[in-house]
Amino acid sequence: MVNIYPDTQSRALAIIDVLRKVTKDMQKPGAVEIIKVYGKDPFLVLVSCILSLRTKDTVSVSASKRLFEHARKPHELMRLSLLEIQKLIYPVGFYRQKAQQLVELSARIVHHFNGVVPCGESDLLSLPGVGRKTMNLVQAEGFGMPALCVDTHVHRISNRLRLVQTSTPQETEYALKALLPQAYWIEYSRLLVTWGQNICTPTLPHCSVCPLAPVCPQIGVIRKR
Repeated sequence: MVNIYPDTQSRALAIIDVLRKVTKDMQKPGAVEIIKVYGKDPFLVLVSCILSLRTKDTVSVSASKRLFEHARKPHELMRLSLLEIQKLIYPVGFYRQKAQQLVELSARIVHHFNGVVPCGESDLLSLPGVGRKTMNLVQAEGFGMPALCVDTHVHRISNRLRLVQTSTPQETEYALKALLPQAYWIEYSRLLVTWGQNICTPTLPHCSVCPLAPVCPQIGVIRKR
């Protein structure tokens, strides 16, 4: 059980401490799985993140592995035809669009960044298909930089817990960066993604078995288990 703390930051750090323990044996986010298999490679993290958008990790990780059997560098991916990429990454969501984005971002990396994935915010955001979520994930997981990736799970759960009161993932990112010390940013994202995939699900969250239930106001929860 998490005790009630007088300020939001102390409460957030206590929640992190609980989630460290209870998620230890749970399936980790897709980016962590990719790094476990292939090492900390910014390009592979970038590609796997794009494939994961609006797709379950179980599907996108398998698709990433199939693609990486044929191409692990931007110039290698550029040698594949669009149809080959589509077949390798199917059935990820929007696989045709994502295949085109992968070709275009690989070409931009080769021609504008000498074949090396850039680490700067503006440079990453200039790549086709890369938004703030992907940019932060590549900085955090690919480069080990202090970045806070906010996906739908991080946004939803942070608001459910009333650690933030925000309307968009971008607002949540900035609010969490103001709330948490940098040393916790990467870990916080990993923990909440894991928690959101297993316990604090979008619909019918498992509140009856959640160790955070005593301090969770359950903002936005209509039905639960």
